[in-house]
Amino acid sequence: MKNIKSQLIILVLVFLSSLQLFSQHKYYPPKGNKWEFRSPQELGVDAKKLSMAVEFAKSNEYTGVHDLRIAILEGFAHEPYHKISGPTKKRGGPAGMIIKDGYIIARWGDLNRVDMTFSVTKSYLSSVAGLALDDGLITDVNDHVDQYVWDGTFEGEHNSNITWHHLLNQSSDWSGVLFGMPDWGDRPQKEGGIDDWKYRELKEPGTNFKYNDVRVNVLAYSLLQVWRKPLPMVLKEKIMDPIGASSTWRWYGYESSWVNVDGIKMQSVSGGGHSGGGVFISTMDHARFGLLFLRKGNWNGKQLISEKWVEMVQQPSNANESYGYMWWLNKGSRQIEGVPNTIYYAAGFGGNYIVVDEKHDLVIVTRWLNPPNMGEMVKLVIDSME
Repeated sequence: MKNIKSQLIILVLVFLSSLQLFSQHKYYPPKGNKWEFRSPQELGVDAKKLSMAVEFAKSNEYTGVHDLRIAILEGFAHEPYHKISGPTKKRGGPAGMIIKDGYIIARWGDLNRVDMTFSVTKSYLSSVAGLALDDGLITDVNDHVDQYVWDGTFEGEHNSNITWHHLLNQSSDWSGVLFGMPDWGDRPQKEGGIDDWKYRELKEPGTNFKYNDVRVNVLAYSLLQVWRKPLPMVLKEKIMDPIGASSTWRWYGYESSWVNVDGIKMQSVSGGGHSGGGVFISTMDHARFGLLFLRKGNWNGKQLISEKWVEMVQQPSNANESYGYMWWLNKGSRQIEGVPNTIYYAAGFGGNYIVVDEKHDLVIVTRWLNPPNMGEMVKLVIDSME
């Protein structure tokens, strides 16, 4: 019996060693800007077709003004009480990176410039939820959030039925006011007026998808209550520092979103930038984050976020086949024809994208690409791989 146990232990150790060696064979960029470049030909990519994709991204720039404060106010003018409540920043021009097998095979624009990234922030926020699940701070995504946040945020027959799962896939229909912002004032229907929006019939959590930043900010606030320390600090310590990200990225909330946690004043960050705030970050740091998800949460042999979570974010919700846990999926109404339906991506206002394609071991980061042209750009890149 002892011999059998010894043999099993040896087999387990050999298996773990094999996994570590396998991860070491995959390329991971060191900290800083010394990310290794490989020519497309070296990795079996059609250089001419790839060049067409890059030129397409450069020549189809987002048409909004560079002063994002103005772009935001114009873009969300339909919202009845919309105002800028957090920091904004003038944007740069088109920029991007294409990563194949971990190596840079194409790049354009200023890769180190820090820009707003709007709703790409949601995919970073989702990761903080995944880390809370990994660490046991959240037991199950199907737990009701009022079991963790008992300050009245989830009071009432409707809100008390909301789970973490509902918040993560934007099907909660949470009803209320957070930091002075009513949920119904965010992206209201084009038809009707304030009374129609304010007194609408609430949808059962999990049954109706509604893209809504107030409810996303409720998730951020709830995670702050769970972690009991600022979410940017959690992200920095557990993900951004280990993947070698720069020190230049920031994550902001609103002037009104400071809260008391254990007697310490902390800012509850926003999950987007359409009222200002959100993640401000460089293209290079985006690419590292995308590569982490391409590698299923593992960075050079260290599992930073569980592989299970990386799989969970890619599961389509019942309310919207095109949406997982704050990552968009290439399925349903948003499917890009001619592109593997296994890809998934983070997306933000103004044409900010992180695209993850496991089939081709590929990450595409593109900034300020005219949103209607995103699918064509991705298709051009995929065509260069095949």
